[in-house]
Amino acid sequence: MGKFFTKSTLLLFCLICMWGVSWPIYKQAVPYTPPLLFAGLRALIGGLLLLAVLLKTRSEIRWRENWAKYCISAFFNVILFFGLQTFGLIYLPGGLFSVLVYFQPVLLGLFAWMWLGEQMTPLKIMGLIIGFAGIIIVSVDGLTVHISAIGVILGLLTALGWAFGVIYVKKVSREVNAYWMVGMQFTIGGAFLVGTGTIFESWAAIEWNGILIFGILFGATIGIPVAYSIYYSLVNAGEASKVGSFTFLVPIISVLIGTIFLDEPMTYLLFVGLLLVGISIYFVNYRGKRLQNFLSYSHKVKENKEIV
Repeated sequence: MGKFFTKSTLLLFCLICMWGVSWPIYKQAVPYTPPLLFAGLRALIGGLLLLAVLLKTRSEIRWRENWAKYCISAFFNVILFFGLQTFGLIYLPGGLFSVLVYFQPVLLGLFAWMWLGEQMTPLKIMGLIIGFAGIIIVSVDGLTVHISAIGVILGLLTALGWAFGVIYVKKVSREVNAYWMVGMQFTIGGAFLVGTGTIFESWAAIEWNGILIFGILFGATIGIPVAYSIYYSLVNAGEASKVGSFTFLVPIISVLIGTIFLDEPMTYLLFVGLLLVGISIYFVNYRGKRLQNFLSYSHKVKENKEIV
């Protein structure tokens, strides 16, 4: 039990809870504000707060060398991810939308195999098939209960943009400071979203109330600087695989919160689809010792046969 309740485990639990509660919170806030301004404000304020914390290490920014990397990362991880998710929350319940977005680890496994040369195991292939089946079930359920098909498409595009963003960050991870990458991508992306929202939306349309202010402050503090700082501290400590394996809990927490507190619908097909997506994400990210030993043994057997 002592080994289970480690500092890393507790941080991982906090991270999952932060991500899990964020979807219902944003869902409640988004009706009171234009979507681009809402997404931009949380990203920009959160990015600036993180940069303020990192100010002592400003020599690590290396702007002339890395400005293009910061902008590309901001495009995928902020402009697409935050922009599309905010629009998607207009059309779908927060729990259902989070299920679609957290199909990202499945896409990430596929892209990592295609572009990063990572191993595609039979368990990963099985996870991809199960995840695809879950997405189909969730989409069919959305249509049968008159949930917007546009929302389903936005959810999948959000997951796709996020997956591309993570792949890109992994490719340039040795060239940039991870914390400055996060701070700069949110500041640049947030500024772009606020600027675009200022042009195409109206600040006068914002209904300033407690729900909206709480949503912005939650995203700008806990949702971005705190959550991403925990995430990268876990990654730097060698806990990336554990984070990936347990992210399937995030949409489950979101759906449960939405069902219990926000009266969002929980249909049979939605539950089945959610369960399949959760299983698929777990399979794709699973790194069990038995599986590794089996793969290692199989590889040695293959080498021995080739030598013979």
